[in-house]
Amino acid sequence: MVATQGAVKNSKIVGLFVVSLILLVIGLGAGIRSFVVGHMEAYGVTREIPWGVLISTYVFWVVTSTGLCLTSSIGHVFGYKPMEPVASRSIFLAICTILAGFFAIGMELENPWRLPIWNSLSPNLRSNIWWMGTLYGAYLFFMLIEFGLIRLHRHKQAALAGLLGVIAGVAAHSNLGAVFGLLHAHEFWYGPYMPIYFIASAMMSGAAAIIFFTWFAYRFSGREMDESTVKALQVTGKVYALLTAVVIFFTVWKIIASLAGKPHGKWETIMAFLKGPFAFNFWVFEVFLGLVLPFLVVVGVRARDINAMALVSGLALLAIFVMRYDLVIGGQIVPHYAGMHIYGLPEYYHYTPSLSEWLVVLGSLGLFGALFLWGEMAFDGHKPIH
Repeated sequence: MVATQGAVKNSKIVGLFVVSLILLVIGLGAGIRSFVVGHMEAYGVTREIPWGVLISTYVFWVVTSTGLCLTSSIGHVFGYKPMEPVASRSIFLAICTILAGFFAIGMELENPWRLPIWNSLSPNLRSNIWWMGTLYGAYLFFMLIEFGLIRLHRHKQAALAGLLGVIAGVAAHSNLGAVFGLLHAHEFWYGPYMPIYFIASAMMSGAAAIIFFTWFAYRFSGREMDESTVKALQVTGKVYALLTAVVIFFTVWKIIASLAGKPHGKWETIMAFLKGPFAFNFWVFEVFLGLVLPFLVVVGVRARDINAMALVSGLALLAIFVMRYDLVIGGQIVPHYAGMHIYGLPEYYHYTPSLSEWLVVLGSLGLFGALFLWGEMAFDGHKPIH
């Protein structure tokens, strides 16, 4: 009877794996079509809003990847024993998410093959985007080395590779924040706040991903979660609540700073979030599902109820995806010459993702799902290796 139930659970994982591959193929087809017909034809981006949903999807995946690396490093790299049972899966998830992010940004760039070529042949050390590509490449390299060393039982060397991965991840992710924060032309992004916010929100995203996908893996494999893993998720839940509180703090002060004195660009954008076209996304997804509900539930159950934490973590990951979308698109919707009474200038620019863009987003999800599920099958559920 137990063997039959296990076979049924395994068939579910195989079924989800096949569905993920189908999504990947569909997204890859949509991306290839965009190279043929042209990005401006296939995608909904415009001269006024050149960064669309594929950029926000890239940000979502790489933010989550960095958060997985940083949060899991508490146990594996810095020696906090209670969190070690989730280290292997967390590192593998970090690899899966960064590859999904590379897929999204690769389909967004018109000539992605130029990146690896000219990144090394013609480096521009003054470019944040050059540093972003270089540092995330180093980050992925160290994550792959760390995961391989863990599987080979070489834990001391794996911890060193993990430390280098943490350093590269922090550098890459704060630099990603600087890609936004150093853009003078977009006042809502500009300032030293953005790199710090990216790190805090990354760890929040990573903790949510660890809780949800660990619970998901055990639920669909039919295995009983062992006591050490339960303890690890309970500790992760406490980290998640703390980081959620930090991001709430950042969000409140971002609103205050954008309202005080009505600074041009910031004030118009924050009003779009509070009561304009982004109000539903902001209040329902970002504030309630992404911040308030997870914090109240995790604190309410004292980080002990794994099922409750997994539920709100899954909802929070969806909300965080919307949060990244609002950040990227919201920072571009205010016209540069707003407030100058120019005839015909709209209050806000409008952007709607095209079908091709959404298919590429689904393709990135398919790539992540296929890699994650393959890892569960190939590494026997990431059972602890001693």
